[in-house]
Amino acid sequence: MSMAVPAMPSIPRSFLAFDFGLRRVGVASGNSLTRQATPMKTVSAEGEPRFAEIARLIAQWQPDALVVGVPFHPDGAEHDNTRRARRFARQLHGRFGLPVHEVDERYTTTEAAAAGARDLDAASAAIILEQFLGTLP
Repeated sequence: MSMAVPAMPSIPRSFLAFDFGLRRVGVASGNSLTRQATPMKTVSAEGEPRFAEIARLIAQWQPDALVVGVPFHPDGAEHDNTRRARRFARQLHGRFGLPVHEVDERYTTTEAAAAGARDLDAASAAIILEQFLGTLP
């Protein structure tokens, strides 16, 4: 006689997401349990202070991984900001040692604006994170 072992629920994972820009970086948090993201804040994209603020957020929220929106042209072609966002993702991984996932972020700012967001960058980061969370098993 064999006994069925109940399936173990997956352990919820937490994430911080970033909408990279040359002047500002939007930040959102979320987790795999609710599959929802919450806009948090926008930080200045200027040099080291950006990474100091991100380090504070990572220390506070203790995410399991990070998500970065990567922009593309409407036809899917890369451009300068595509490369800059990917560089930012590599810098996050190098500085904080966390897994970093990239998400196509086309139209997230337009979507955030259409929803009436007050902080477009943070709202865009939340949309990016929800897109990522929707891909998880």
